[in-house]
Amino acid sequence: MSVASRFPFAFAGAYRAPARVFGTVPRDCWVELREREMFARFGLWGLRTPYANIAAVEITGPYAFWKTAGPARLGVTDRGLTFATNGERGVLITFRRPVRSSGPTFLLRHPELTVTVANVEGLARELRARITS
Repeated sequence: MSVASRFPFAFAGAYRAPARVFGTVPRDCWVELREREMFARFGLWGLRTPYANIAAVEITGPYAFWKTAGPARLGVTDRGLTFATNGERGVLITFRRPVRSSGPTFLLRHPELTVTVANVEGLARELRARITS
């Protein structure tokens, strides 16, 4: 069994207070790459999927503060989920089959997830390696 890699989120100062209102604090925000699956936690929200379900990994950004600050955000047009703690850059993970999350959006299936971890390049590189092997 391999050791999991954990990627904490990068919290910008302006994002801390809006996130805290929804119970989202740094210690509860990370993406973990486990032996067979990716697990992302963002306060009350969580999402897990096997690597075989990941179709693409891209680095994206910047993001508008009003569209990303606070709780997890749901894309109205595509049901994509965003776990954002800064407006600079993040990793967009697209799924082959939409994935259900835990937390307030548990009834929906999401075709993608965007995460603003501190090591954007590292997460993207590791995910790409795991989905191609």
